[in-house]
Amino acid sequence: MLDKHTGETRHMHFYDLPSLLRPGDCLVLNDSRVLPARLIGHRIPGGGAVEVLLLIDRGNKTWECLVRPGRKLKTGARISFGDGQLTAQVTDVLEGGNRLVQFEYEGIFLETLERLGKMPLPPYIKAELQDPERYQTVYSREVGSAAAPTAGLHFTQELLKQVEDLGVRLAYVTLHVGLGTFRPVKEEDILDHEMHSEYCMISAQTAETINRTRAEGGRVICVGTTSCRTIESWAAEDGTLKESAGWTNIFIYPGYRFKTLDCLITNFHLPESTLIMLVSALAGREHVLAAYQEAVAQKYRFFSFGDAMFIASGIPEIGEKPENPDKSTVSEENR
Repeated sequence: MLDKHTGETRHMHFYDLPSLLRPGDCLVLNDSRVLPARLIGHRIPGGGAVEVLLLIDRGNKTWECLVRPGRKLKTGARISFGDGQLTAQVTDVLEGGNRLVQFEYEGIFLETLERLGKMPLPPYIKAELQDPERYQTVYSREVGSAAAPTAGLHFTQELLKQVEDLGVRLAYVTLHVGLGTFRPVKEEDILDHEMHSEYCMISAQTAETINRTRAEGGRVICVGTTSCRTIESWAAEDGTLKESAGWTNIFIYPGYRFKTLDCLITNFHLPESTLIMLVSALAGREHVLAAYQEAVAQKYRFFSFGDAMFIASGIPEIGEKPENPDKSTVSEENR
């Protein structure tokens, strides 16, 4: 746990999370489900092996994709997957190198993907997962992500029930995670960094739950940076939400004023990423870097299947019910 104001830390297990929550809080979770979006096939004619990674559904059976090898997949190139169960043609080469690929198939595309596709695991995970559900949250339901909202991988159904039994509300948003989220910032001026857009949704029920939580003095605790970016994308200046859907390219970095979020559960992120900038916007760059140094010293695991931290205001004593010591000032600081 990291105190976002003082930088104080405490080492705990994730199953200790209920001890850091209190009745009236609200956990906001991203229910997006990862597509088995990695397709291995071959060019026709010619037979050369190719790999296609689905990124964004552009309609009319066409997807924006990453492809390998790019030099072999120019406009007009044709591809076969699964002995012809699925075929495709490259229809355009986009700026930056992504391709528009139009697919040809019979039946339902998602069912075809379930048969032929593989999980698009990060490159640092070398082995295929024996159980693909390990790369899905237990509450995933809206198919569309190219990568898992990994902070949610720590939850089990039992832990979620334990949290609900405490009187903590659960609210679900959807943000379909794109690979652009993980692209490092290379520009000298971070304002020159181009964020890729991702589709997200907030239901009327979720908006009402979060608004009620704030009105009654509870904390809005986002599980993962994707949940954070979703609610902050659609929040009004006073922090209230309404039913919303659309594309967001929100870039949260130090100096950003959070409108709705109070606390964050997040994994440990890559250096120079927009994700670590978001975390630094909430807790301060010095506090975050010091916490990361401590995590390295303690041999914590980083990235998708790594450990997590809870960023909040104040660290309760062992056995003490957590308070929200600056709730009275949250409206000034974060709203």
